[in-house]
Amino acid sequence: MLRDRKAREQSKRIIMQKVPMTVIGHAALETELKQLKSVERPQIIQAIAVARDHGDLKENAEYHAAKDKQGFIEGRIQELESKLTLAMVVDPADLSGETVKFGARVSFVNEDTDEESTYQIVGEDEANIKGGKLSITAPIARGMIGKEIGDVFEVTAPGGSKSYEITKVAFS
Repeated sequence: MLRDRKAREQSKRIIMQKVPMTVIGHAALETELKQLKSVERPQIIQAIAVARDHGDLKENAEYHAAKDKQGFIEGRIQELESKLTLAMVVDPADLSGETVKFGARVSFVNEDTDEESTYQIVGEDEANIKGGKLSITAPIARGMIGKEIGDVFEVTAPGGSKSYEITKVAFS
């Protein structure tokens, strides 16, 4: 019984963890939530009503497709509300220093190829490699956290271990 209680307490702590995100990422999630609630939800309710008027629901493909889409929309609304409730919003402009942390824009060099890369460390929902935004949960971001300019860090990749040197840390 004590074991079950400890397991429940641990799972609550895991579930209630804060979700880090930048101000821009938070605003994007709020915009998406507003769009889903004020535009897409009413549209799908209307589509279900129209499909229902077409008769037998067992063989009504439009009705089933609309219900599936409604399920997706409602699930996404719940997910966004949860993330926004647990959001730990960080404004990188308020940060400074030479240590890599959430929100930092970090330049680093691959020690084997001398290829330089620059990424901002952001929340999971904001990540966009082509846009220069790296998720805090990505192995390379986890390897950088807590390091400073000149530090070397290693990341284990499918092709083997790779070493990188941090050349610049900026916050903006």
